[in-house]
Amino acid sequence: MKSAYKLILFFFLTFPAIGQERATDFAYSTPSAENVDAHGILSFLDKVGDSEHELHSLMVLRRGKVIAEGWWDPYGPNLKHTMYSVSKTYTASGVGFAVSEGLISVEDQVIKFFPESLPSVVSENLKQLKIKHLLTMSVGHARDYTFSIVRTEDWAKSFLAVPIVNQPGSQFVYNTAATYMLSAIVQKVTGQSLFDYLRPRLFEPLGISEVDWEKSPQGINTGGYGLRVKTEDMAKLGQLFLQNGNWNGKQILPESWINEARSLKILQNPNASVEEKAKSDWLQGYGYQMWRSRHDSYRADGAYGQYILVLPKQEAVIVITSETANLQGLLNEVWEHILPAFDKESNSSKDLVLKERLDNLSHDPAIGVENEGMENRLNGKNIALVAEGEKVNFHIDFQSNNLELNVVEEQKNYKLIVGKEQWVSGMTDRKQPYLVAHAKKALNGLAPFKVFSSYYWEDFQTLVIEIKYIESPHTETLKFSFDGNKVTFITSSLANRGASKVFKGILEE
Repeated sequence: MKSAYKLILFFFLTFPAIGQERATDFAYSTPSAENVDAHGILSFLDKVGDSEHELHSLMVLRRGKVIAEGWWDPYGPNLKHTMYSVSKTYTASGVGFAVSEGLISVEDQVIKFFPESLPSVVSENLKQLKIKHLLTMSVGHARDYTFSIVRTEDWAKSFLAVPIVNQPGSQFVYNTAATYMLSAIVQKVTGQSLFDYLRPRLFEPLGISEVDWEKSPQGINTGGYGLRVKTEDMAKLGQLFLQNGNWNGKQILPESWINEARSLKILQNPNASVEEKAKSDWLQGYGYQMWRSRHDSYRADGAYGQYILVLPKQEAVIVITSETANLQGLLNEVWEHILPAFDKESNSSKDLVLKERLDNLSHDPAIGVENEGMENRLNGKNIALVAEGEKVNFHIDFQSNNLELNVVEEQKNYKLIVGKEQWVSGMTDRKQPYLVAHAKKALNGLAPFKVFSSYYWEDFQTLVIEIKYIESPHTETLKFSFDGNKVTFITSSLANRGASKVFKGILEE
């Protein structure tokens, strides 16, 4: 009887819960079976659950097996997620394939690939710029010019026109546009977009599908950002690196490239003190589009807390998607709670508690005050608003437990169904909050976007709508404050670097 109980418990713990079933290429195990203390993962969940960090997914793998995974509802395993700079590691892998096929070398001069895009005077530093400098963020620019470059029509030409004030290879300066140049080089030498080039070499062998990747006005994948994949797809790339480029017995990426990509190539601040380095995962060195981390680990790293952490000593991969402004703070929680759980005795009862917790993660919608009188007043009304010449109009209809919100902005009409203190799923063509929203052709071709929306009354004069663009890290908050017929409208999201846009207007009676 005791052995039968253990068999039932093992089955329950090592397979995804009913309702979470999905196609997966990973084997499943339990924390205790892989010598990991489930309590460490539970304490991590406790800490982030009561913090500034909004997690969307977590996967922990050891020795190639999933020992913990969870998605905070309404996020889910079959949804893609905007990767931001995690995209860079996929781009560098494309460069690795091109190097292994003899199409390019990391010692190649960058200017030889773009004769049509060079400035009238080619400086000595520009002549010395090589692919390896693009890979290691050591171009020689005084700062990152990406946000101005992506506003232009020709990103490669704009990049090459930026003065290189320092000798290439001498200093680390984060440079997303440099990763775009890597994507452009791959397209130049292969005749395919980076995405199409990677499809048979990386995505298909690893079973990664339903991928999308933004493009520049020239039709070149953005490289340094713009990729959207599922959480499990992130785990696959991390596991591929942990396995030295081998996947199911086949060498996908050469081990020599994996070793180059994850090894220290340049220090972010060579003058950092021992104390500063001990506290920062951004001062441990940089490889080929990968960050070195504390505890002899390395990672792919994206804005707002998208992580593929590879821990060779622990034979582990930890994947996180989230929305947070405190990137170091989130990693600190991993090191404080999950890292010590490895190689620590545990028992199956803790595994059971962890699995139940992971199966019931959620971000519950906010609950406010009852405000039927204000809802009756607003029902069917129009709100006209303006901020610095920018106009937006809303039409509000309250329908049972939903709010129908019709929005007119930039001469386009959008409709959204919003649940009263409950998430309601929907689709919208209205572009999601985005760190690089001002880039030419940003998010083009990716709509409609999946959303979950809810509303509540913060007080008797303040209506708050939260819109989760659930294939991105971002939640957009719309806040309407009413004072008689006067209306103040504030829209905010972390994607706007914490800045809010304030509109003033009137309620049309």
